[in-house]
Amino acid sequence: MLTLLGVGHVFDLGPSIRDAIQRRAPKVVALELDPARFAYLMNRQPRPTRVSVFAMLAQFQSRIAEQYGVQVGDEMVAAAKAARDMGCELALIDQDSRVTLSRAWQSMSFPERVRLVVFAVSGLFVRRKRVEAELDRFYQDERGYLEQFAKELPTVKRVLIDERDAHMADALRQLHAAKGEVVAVVGDGHVAGLGRLLSDIPLEVVRLRELQRGPSPSPQGTASATVSYRL
Repeated sequence: MLTLLGVGHVFDLGPSIRDAIQRRAPKVVALELDPARFAYLMNRQPRPTRVSVFAMLAQFQSRIAEQYGVQVGDEMVAAAKAARDMGCELALIDQDSRVTLSRAWQSMSFPERVRLVVFAVSGLFVRRKRVEAELDRFYQDERGYLEQFAKELPTVKRVLIDERDAHMADALRQLHAAKGEVVAVVGDGHVAGLGRLLSDIPLEVVRLRELQRGPSPSPQGTASATVSYRL
């Protein structure tokens, strides 16, 4: 079985993540991280200050995470520690973030760069209430939400979501074939794409909304063991 845990990097999900991993006792816990991001999260060493649109987006994430009483990526730290405590293998399945972000920016048209900069600047003023509203809109029409996102920021959608989905799906397929039981902790926006790409293997999915409710009292949580994606 391959289990996808759809997370949000700014929410307090540590208890739910630990509970989900402990209940499933997988051979491998896979994280949507590359080695550099993993090392930063586990050590929380200050990063060099950079001025870029992606740095502004990271600052936006940090501000929202503070409103939830956490730091960005705490859910990944919780997953890594749960894997360590249970003796599970840990796998980092994402692309090199620095290369990916650089490639995305270089591939954008000028109008798309302008739209991304406007989005990043406006994000500095977004509050928790707006984040909750956007999350509601995402769940009401996930397909439509992603289609609109792709229309406004096509390169961002292709490079930062679709291509990473393909990369992570290949890694997860290999891990599942070699190890069997795998729990993957990935951003909730990647779940639908990964679900479609991995629809031929046994798949369980736990979405962000379920994790936000806290640890489940049921033996296997509230997720369905067989999930079909047709978005």
